[in-house]
Amino acid sequence: LKLRAGDKHCLITRSRCFLKLGDTENSLKDAEASLQIDKTFSEGLYQKAETLYTMGDFEFALVFYHRGRRLRPDLPKFQLGINKAEEAIVNCIGNPSSVKLESKEELCFVSRQAESKKDSQKQQTKPTKEQKQMKKKSPKTEQQLLGALYADKAFLEKLLKDEDLMQSSTRHGIKVMDLVSGGISYLNQRRDFWQQQKPMYARVYERRVLREEQMRDKKEKPSDISKSIAKNMEDIELSLARGSAEESCRKAERLLKRIQAWSENEVPNKYELIGTLHSYIGNAQLAVGQMEAALRSHKMDLDCARQNSLTDGVSRALDHIGHVYARVGKFQQAINAWEEKIPLAQSSLEKAWLFHEIGRCYLELGKAEVAQDYGQKSLESADEEGDVEWQLHATVLVAQAQVKLKDYPAAIMTFERALEKAKLVPSEAAQKGIIA
Repeated sequence: LKLRAGDKHCLITRSRCFLKLGDTENSLKDAEASLQIDKTFSEGLYQKAETLYTMGDFEFALVFYHRGRRLRPDLPKFQLGINKAEEAIVNCIGNPSSVKLESKEELCFVSRQAESKKDSQKQQTKPTKEQKQMKKKSPKTEQQLLGALYADKAFLEKLLKDEDLMQSSTRHGIKVMDLVSGGISYLNQRRDFWQQQKPMYARVYERRVLREEQMRDKKEKPSDISKSIAKNMEDIELSLARGSAEESCRKAERLLKRIQAWSENEVPNKYELIGTLHSYIGNAQLAVGQMEAALRSHKMDLDCARQNSLTDGVSRALDHIGHVYARVGKFQQAINAWEEKIPLAQSSLEKAWLFHEIGRCYLELGKAEVAQDYGQKSLESADEEGDVEWQLHATVLVAQAQVKLKDYPAAIMTFERALEKAKLVPSEAAQKGIIA
């Protein structure tokens, strides 16, 4: 940002980092700064919506998810954002159909942040209804909301009773009292957010629904079982797409146990479903950084597919195994998996990205000549498909391999071809990278 002041892509990247750190205020500032530069910047709209959602301002988040979807209906993440924001709002206030509004005076559309500033003086002298309710929260309810963090909150509250410690300061001059109070305040904010996003009654309702489903499973007909499985598989995919990898993994493991208990008469495509669920579990584990577990799950998918002669399953499993190996830096193992997949590729586009990934791994291993060959293969497949984006990726790979081989004149010419492709995509970031 010092080099390129106001770079909207860089602002959004920093905004994401702030959000990961829990610094929603700075995350929102960067997202809004990117939109001041370009009001139609879809990534800026999405990041602002995500930040508002994390802050618990679900209604305003919903507004920006809708704006993003109108601009980019091709991006599924905006629809997913709308779904989760609407769900959170319903969890907080109930179904809109059950609420009757009376227009007694002028209604203003004001965000929670604006309202809180307006009422700050009243809050200092008189506790609000919400604060009174928060004080009455039982330890059991708070423990359910905070989960593993409940022990941290209890520890910090215990420290508050140590008056000598509270009066002391750190080497940097910060009062221990301020640090402890800040920690408790942050945990209270997270507790309130989780309570809004999924209140206790919603959790109790989910458990009841799960028990009812388990009871129904024992009496279900094959047609009902198929419908139930299809619905559950859709929920698992949706949870993973929303970024709820742990929830997706739990749902997949639950469904896997149920399918394993059914016979092939009840579920004709039983082993195909078992393999797919192992794949879902592996993808969820990869999303949360559990690399070894993800590798085991994808290998179980591969074994299941091979034992039951499921060609599509074998292709899928080899693809995911290659990705896991590449993520942990085991490039030769990734190459082995992907090269085994090559005969199973069903389209030129699939071959284009497959050759590109293999070539990228060879480049990482310092085998530039082989990387260049795979880059050329990727480019040929992308040309067959007429896909400009993969033509761009393949051309850049070839150019980078030529640089490694010190064939600089050829590399310059290839980068120039890549620049033309970047203008066609169009990708401003790619153009700048290629020029650099």
